Amino acid sequence: MANRISNRIKKEKDKGLYKQLFSLVLPITLQNLMMSLVSTSDAVMSGMLNQDSLSAVSLATQVAFINSLFFGSFVGGATVLASQYWGKKDEKTVEDVFAVTMRYSLIVGAIFSLLTFLFPMQIMRIFTADVTLIEIGASYLRMASLSYVLTGISQAFLCIMKICEHATLSSLIGSSSVVINIILNAFLVFGLVGFPKMGVQGAALATVIAKAIECVFAVFFMFRGKCIRLRIELVFHSARKVVDRDFWHYTIPLLINYLGWGLGTSMYSVIMGHLGTDATAANSVANLSRSIIASFCWGFASGCGIIIGNLLGRGELEKAKRYGGKFVRASIFIGTCSGLVILALTPAIMHFVKLSDVAKSYLLVMLIFSSYYIIGNSLNSTIISGIFPAGGDTKFGMICDCVTLWAFVVPFGLLAAFVFKWPVLVVAFILTLDEFVKIPAVYKHYMKYKWVRNITRKEMENK
Repeated sequence: MANRISNRIKKEKDKGLYKQLFSLVLPITLQNLMMSLVSTSDAVMSGMLNQDSLSAVSLATQVAFINSLFFGSFVGGATVLASQYWGKKDEKTVEDVFAVTMRYSLIVGAIFSLLTFLFPMQIMRIFTADVTLIEIGASYLRMASLSYVLTGISQAFLCIMKICEHATLSSLIGSSSVVINIILNAFLVFGLVGFPKMGVQGAALATVIAKAIECVFAVFFMFRGKCIRLRIELVFHSARKVVDRDFWHYTIPLLINYLGWGLGTSMYSVIMGHLGTDATAANSVANLSRSIIASFCWGFASGCGIIIGNLLGRGELEKAKRYGGKFVRASIFIGTCSGLVILALTPAIMHFVKLSDVAKSYLLVMLIFSSYYIIGNSLNSTIISGIFPAGGDTKFGMICDCVTLWAFVVPFGLLAAFVFKWPVLVVAFILTLDEFVKIPAVYKHYMKYKWVRNITRKEMENK
């Protein structure tokens, strides 16, 4: 009888935690989805002009992707610390973490804005040797340059909102910005309802305006008490240096991980970009399609990280360990469902995209590759980006991702494309192997349970 009551209580608690998880996952998923739609709408609407515009904008948005890796690592470091301190109900330290995150987001955003404004042609030459694509992409980058610093500001705000139990509001702000972006894309790319017809520059300008509005929304709701207050003086000078040190202790491995992984996956675009416009266009559409469908996988990983972090910060280590196992199993199911969705949508994608016959033949097979790739991506994202960092274990992901990409997939892909001259689809297949190569090492490390740690400092309570 006692065991039955105990099991019933445990199930009720599990339901409560799952409810809390999905109250985070669904808004974060929506926000990830909408963010993916920004790049998608830029590329798709530019693609309605011609295939070169589609290819050029898809390559140019790799800069935004690389920029997002910095912001992702800063947000990741903030989440590691802030979720545990929020679980501990230490709002003062969360306030300090917010200020530190904003400081470095502003610095990196400003650097990207300056580089894309001053050197857009040189940046595009990294991704392609095609003169036409370079010129189109450079015009997009220069117009979009201000969006990078604005993105840094908004991402810091939206991160803290999620941690402070306002994930729905964070999602609403991010999603509203995307809707505005897409509407302005249509108006400015094609010159609708009296707006000037600006082509790819219109898509870039729409992004800048939408990001500016997103920042205004975030600041407005901060003053309405919907998130921890940003103390400007702490942005320029940390009152407690230990917060700064802890931030970088967990952020540096994440930054190396994100850059290693992100630059590695950007190398995929570089490789495909040098295999011709058909390969570039097909790869761009396949990547955009996969990113949209993977939004739920990434949202699930983020939600798991916040929940596990809260539990660890409260000292509930065994519960965190138990729920980690449940989340890992759920991630495989979510990845499988996502792969089936890609297969189901393949006929519609093939019907609506305007590509050459050769590019379409590439795209069909690349979408099939994406359908199984996303299963490994879902599992690894949940563990490496969600569960491990929740307990401060940010170094393993750095080592695992960097070794997998830079010691295996990227060199093999370069050899296949430029030395062995293998067919485009063989090269594309090689570039989908990274998620599966690292699964054995990821699982082995997970089972050591080094991530089951409370990393909050007791001395913070009295400061």
